[in-house]
Amino acid sequence: MPFDEAHPQLYAKREAIHPKLVKGKYRLIKWAVLFVTLGTYYTLPWLRWPRAPHEPSQAVLVDFAGSRLYFFGIEIWPDEFYLVTGVLVLSALLLFLTTAIWGRLWCGYACPQTVWTDLYIAVERMIEGDRNKRLQLAKKPWTADKIAKKVAKHSLWLLIAACTGGAWVLYFHDAPTVIRGLFSGEAPGSSYIFIGLLTFTTYTLAGMMREQVCTYMCPWPRIQGAMTDAETFQVGYYALRGEPRGKHKKGADWSKLGDCIDCNGCVVACPMGIDIRDGDQLECINCGLCVDACDAVMAKVGLPKALIAYGNDYTRVKDPKDRRRFPKIFRPRIYIYLAAIFLVSVLMLVGFQSRESVEFGLERDRAVLATTLSDGSIRNAVTARILNKDSEPREFMLSVSGPDALEVSAVGRDVEDRSIAFTVPGDRQVKVRLFLTLPAEAQRHEEIDLTLTDLASGETTTRTMSFVRAGPNG
Repeated sequence: MPFDEAHPQLYAKREAIHPKLVKGKYRLIKWAVLFVTLGTYYTLPWLRWPRAPHEPSQAVLVDFAGSRLYFFGIEIWPDEFYLVTGVLVLSALLLFLTTAIWGRLWCGYACPQTVWTDLYIAVERMIEGDRNKRLQLAKKPWTADKIAKKVAKHSLWLLIAACTGGAWVLYFHDAPTVIRGLFSGEAPGSSYIFIGLLTFTTYTLAGMMREQVCTYMCPWPRIQGAMTDAETFQVGYYALRGEPRGKHKKGADWSKLGDCIDCNGCVVACPMGIDIRDGDQLECINCGLCVDACDAVMAKVGLPKALIAYGNDYTRVKDPKDRRRFPKIFRPRIYIYLAAIFLVSVLMLVGFQSRESVEFGLERDRAVLATTLSDGSIRNAVTARILNKDSEPREFMLSVSGPDALEVSAVGRDVEDRSIAFTVPGDRQVKVRLFLTLPAEAQRHEEIDLTLTDLASGETTTRTMSFVRAGPNG
């Protein structure tokens, strides 16, 4: 479409890309990653893990009702969510490190958009044929055969998308229970909403938009440019060897031509629809399929492979002695990423090891901090909140220490020598409401200690509060 200065086109209509199936080591790696990642995603919610009878047996579960995240033998409570944040930070740093060394490996192999798009293209190829047959089908009129193929393809796409949304919901509910509920109409309404949303987004992004998501919607191609340098190994074309390109005819003189025979095999294999011979491009996801395509052609014409290959700026130099086969790992930016990964890992380990199995907190009455009784004494009300994070019940003693004149009482519990004994069931919280009373002449801010003792282990935790005297209107 010619450029019109009066009415500039800000968006070009998408032209469908039909990548050709290639064979080679990078295609095999992509198949392996696809099967591992999708297999993990779809099957992980069905794995069981032995826990206490009152706890869910699902190995990986985000349990909103129980306010916990289960990951095999690890339980994360709401106050420990910083550990999840640490995992995300650590994952981001590992991604930065990988990008600095190998470029956009994440984009080319493990990104969900790439994985599901690969799956959708495989389904399309299975029903409509490889590249040439798909191109021919697109040009044909709408016959019964074409309609049948399109319906079959889109039906399978929708089925995959629905399974994707359904699998996501299983991470938030017991898998067997919610599956039965989905088909009987008894599942929570939110389950149907999220399945519908993920079905729509998976079908749209992987089936219809594909490379446009990477080019226009994803910020990572623009961010990763700041993490790569001349040492980063990325897919590239060895122009010094390939140019000038041209068709190589049998029996003709090749001495004035480079090794590139201009077959466009790399172009038709690219899922992004780009020509890697044009140099570094934002759209390139470093999947290596162009490498497989070019290597196959080089083998057929009897020329060395790796005309297109993973490499850095020092791989594709003129003098062979200056070429590098492997990236230079140890350089300043790598040191920075490794130091950050080490620091976050240590903090995560310390945080995980220092987790407390009991949470002990105090909550004052918000409406009235202090009350003046009929005899002139002053009373403060406070609620002790004890959360047992173990799966087994535990025996505790809550003791109050303060001025000698302090009187302690509790709602529905016996108090002996200003101490209260009670049991907290496993994975449960118990609240003990206390009334602390002092004579009128008490100081305004007497310090009072509340100590929680685990009777089995002897471990103690102390919380300190200030006793508040009633105001003029108290």
